[in-house]
Amino acid sequence: MAALFELGKGSDGQFRFTLKASNGETILTSEGYGSKASAQRGIAAVRANCGEETRYEKKESKNGKFYFTLKAANYQVIGTSQMYASAQSRDGGIVSTKANGATEVIQPRA
Repeated sequence: MAALFELGKGSDGQFRFTLKASNGETILTSEGYGSKASAQRGIAAVRANCGEETRYEKKESKNGKFYFTLKAANYQVIGTSQMYASAQSRDGGIVSTKANGATEVIQPRA
């Protein structure tokens, strides 16, 4: 399986996408968008920004888990990672996003 974006509409009526690595693991999840076209622009923003180290913000949650956000050039958050047990695992997620975020493959969420 190759890396891909899954795009779908949630029960709240908002469109969201997830970036999945070639092993099927979710790397990055978007916020909700009011339209499918807006979510598709979000995917394009991931593709455009995933290779830039300065677009990643490394964070630690209140419960001691680690995660990152990917931001666009205007500093708006495009997507948020899953929670990781260690900073090293989070950093591996960033490497995976850089490697997989430029994928052209988009499929509907099952």
